[in-house]
Amino acid sequence: MSRVGRVERTTKETSVVVEIDLDGTGKVDVATGVGFYDHMLDQLGRHGLFDLTVKTDGDLHIDSHHTIEDTALALGAAFKQALGDKVGIYRFGNCTVPLDESLAQVTVDLSGRPYLVHTEPENMAPMIGAYDTTMTRHILESFVAQAQIALHVHVPYGRNAHHIVECQFKALARALRYASERDPRAAGILPSTKGAL
Repeated sequence: MSRVGRVERTTKETSVVVEIDLDGTGKVDVATGVGFYDHMLDQLGRHGLFDLTVKTDGDLHIDSHHTIEDTALALGAAFKQALGDKVGIYRFGNCTVPLDESLAQVTVDLSGRPYLVHTEPENMAPMIGAYDTTMTRHILESFVAQAQIALHVHVPYGRNAHHIVECQFKALARALRYASERDPRAAGILPSTKGAL
């Protein structure tokens, strides 16, 4: 059974199309107009082994906020759609990823309940190219709200802003991959004592 999600989101500020295949091979085709964000979405697809297509046309003449936010909202909605009924998945996933001097620890529960806990080093450089580093938390908030998952992201240390953000996306990719994979011992079983996720 195919686990593909496709979402189109159009506002006065942006036009976004996202397609994700949870059982892919890490094939990525991303274009948001924000180079570093494209790089992070590439990490998400490749390390999650998700086939991911993202096309965003946003009001970059203002700044990158709407483009980044609306892409994250559409991505979260597409991820939720692709998960389907969640029968037979592991549900929980975690991963710790180093990137030189930085370390990210990510834990996810595909719970049906949106919740984000996010910590990263203070006093990071404010910009990476056209990417505002304060947007990382907002990306995760937006994704979590639409995907309806519980997500804990902790970066206990790091100096380089590029590394701090990138290790978060790599760890997120792996944690989502592990949580969304099918558990061969739980075929046909919903991983919840409540009977609903």
